[in-house]
Amino acid sequence: MRYRVIIMLLLLSSAAHATEKTGHDLFNKLAELDAVLFNKIFNDCQLHLIENLVHGDFEFYHDKSGVQTRAEFMNTLKENICSSPNRKPIRKLAAGSMKVFEMRDNNNIYGAIQSGEHDFYIRETGKPLYKTGEAKFSHLWVVDDGVWKLKRVLSFDHQNPAITYPSASLEQELDAGYRPRVFGKESEVRAILNRLKIPSMAVGVVDEGVLQQVRVFSVDGKSPINGLYNVASLTKPIVALVVLKLVNAGNWDLDESLAKYHIDDDLRGHSFLGKLTSRHVLSHQSGFPNWRHQAKNNKLTFNFEPGTEYHYSGEGFEYLRRAVEAKLGRPFEKIAKDVLFIPLGMSDTHFYWSDRVDQDRYQYEHNAQGLKLTLDQHETLNAADNLITTAKDYGVFMAHLLNGAELDHDLYQDMFNAQVEIKRDIGFGLGWQRFDGLDPGARSGEYALQHTGSDQGTNALAVMLPNSKRGLVVLSNSDNATKLWTKIVSEHFGVIGNQLMSANFR
Repeated sequence: MRYRVIIMLLLLSSAAHATEKTGHDLFNKLAELDAVLFNKIFNDCQLHLIENLVHGDFEFYHDKSGVQTRAEFMNTLKENICSSPNRKPIRKLAAGSMKVFEMRDNNNIYGAIQSGEHDFYIRETGKPLYKTGEAKFSHLWVVDDGVWKLKRVLSFDHQNPAITYPSASLEQELDAGYRPRVFGKESEVRAILNRLKIPSMAVGVVDEGVLQQVRVFSVDGKSPINGLYNVASLTKPIVALVVLKLVNAGNWDLDESLAKYHIDDDLRGHSFLGKLTSRHVLSHQSGFPNWRHQAKNNKLTFNFEPGTEYHYSGEGFEYLRRAVEAKLGRPFEKIAKDVLFIPLGMSDTHFYWSDRVDQDRYQYEHNAQGLKLTLDQHETLNAADNLITTAKDYGVFMAHLLNGAELDHDLYQDMFNAQVEIKRDIGFGLGWQRFDGLDPGARSGEYALQHTGSDQGTNALAVMLPNSKRGLVVLSNSDNATKLWTKIVSEHFGVIGNQLMSANFR
């Protein structure tokens, strides 16, 4: 009896392995058939391939155009789908949406159900591909005399495109059409991250001026909800608000010459020194390069007169930080703690590494190949870079901004108003890039504030819609994370988010 049980267990184990392998092979088989049906027949109009692919007892059920027989379906392909090469419908399977289910008669597979979602486009001569709709589908494939054939099709839930991305090339490049939506089930989002080699991503959602939600997704499912990230240049908006709070309290003058408190050795005697102010630095009109090491002689210099042009500069923020410290006689990190971090409860936000940083929660940086990078434990403050924080802390900071930041009205408006124009409808305020013209027809007059952060192995994004008091912060520890930015912002903010992402690539 014992031997019989062992044999039965061995047989069941073998069957389980066979089923697992069969499932994998079956998925690949139906993916191959789907490619023939749509890529070759529907998209490229190789209509001669249809004869051996469609079952003789074929039926097609469409929620908008009714029922078709095999002959009617094939005629539609010929007369409608493939009738005009100058205006050709194109179908794309939404990556990540396809599922396959075995159909068995006892132990024999006689067919399979393929379900998924697909997107439809129009390709016109001389125009970029544009999206026209989305739909769900279920296909019944059966084995007919040893050959897989399509027997039943259900095509339903046809919708106008929920998101129309700026261009087909951008959608493809940024994986924008990938299903499911980013705020879907954790297991599904994890699959997206795994495919793109993004180890983890933390998201904070602000709505009605309140941090409503923090979510953390990771490939291994082990990243904590309070995971710590290096947010690179998202340091700058933090520093900007600290300075503005000093201005609000009467301890700093936004338009006073910084030369009164600090002069860099590289700039001594320069004619522009007396013209440089905090306003210029916070709106990136300092005249400095991004970093002095980018100059041939590794020295800081003015590339233009302060206040006359826009040029993004980390050096400017460092210059401002030194001036503040010189006047107030205190390290900038202590000033920031007193005026911002402690009042808002941002206990997980640090300018540099110390024993207060919980290394067990730190999300180590990864390159585009998904390889973990060597940790650089910077131990000095940089006012332009390397802030360590969580999605919760940064979300609380953004909610504080959207609720006035306890600044006087005029100063608050100054922070968000464009101090310099970068290009049409895009400018820079005091610490934030501003985008106008996002709401078609000017229904709400909404505008967006945005800042990004990017260093090797880390990417971060913060977006705010001040009029509706909505915000989104996305932190990640991967070079590949920007591939998801268009998808996340467009799906979360809808039309305005799509227009914002389009403006970024203009």
